[in-house]
Amino acid sequence: MLETSLAGGPVPAVMGHRGAMGHAPENTLASIRTGAALGATWVEFDVKLTLDREVVVIHDDTLDRTTDGHGAVAVRTLAELAGVDAGGWYAPAFAGEPLPSLAQTVRLLAELHLGANVEIKPTPGRGRLSGEVVAAFLRDHWPRDARGLMISCFWPETLAAVRDTVPGIPTALLTFDIADGWRDQLAGLGCSAYHVSHTALTAERVAAVRDAGFALRAFTVNDPDRARTLYDWGVESIVTDYPERLTGL
Repeated sequence: MLETSLAGGPVPAVMGHRGAMGHAPENTLASIRTGAALGATWVEFDVKLTLDREVVVIHDDTLDRTTDGHGAVAVRTLAELAGVDAGGWYAPAFAGEPLPSLAQTVRLLAELHLGANVEIKPTPGRGRLSGEVVAAFLRDHWPRDARGLMISCFWPETLAAVRDTVPGIPTALLTFDIADGWRDQLAGLGCSAYHVSHTALTAERVAAVRDAGFALRAFTVNDPDRARTLYDWGVESIVTDYPERLTGL
């Protein structure tokens, strides 16, 4: 039996992207705090396995773009990543911002009473393992004081591992387009939602997904007019770099 918070809960109309990456360095505790300060009640962030099968919050396979480190995340241990600066690249005010572990992040989510869309970014060759480790960690450590939780991923193999490890946890398949066979794929993976790039959406496509019984959520939308159109079509939730722009639409 899942805890109530782990089993999900109402997903808000707005989710902060990688925290609030329009205002702070993506996938950091500072960015999550910023998202909360700007009115987001849920945030999306990316996670990846380290060499020692710990989980850190980062988007890329390598450290180079968003930290002062270099090389692949998957060949470093959690301890080796502890001293990486994940904020100075963004602005001097964020210098010294650490690369957070998933454990640190869920503690902050509890403190701020935030829900989370945890996107798994598997390193090639670790697709199934990534789903197993992340799902098991969230099953064992998801805080009661947080809001709801979902796991999303572009990799069907990873979502299948999540399904098998923690049956019933809300999951969503991520895609940049809606391909043939999506109904059967979502159903087979046990997904409750489809997360699709807003550029691929039309009113007809949104209606088809909703009529099939899946929630439809869109990424990444920063223009309020586009967001209004998507909401009018029936999109349930939008991931955005600027949560304050869409709050109240």
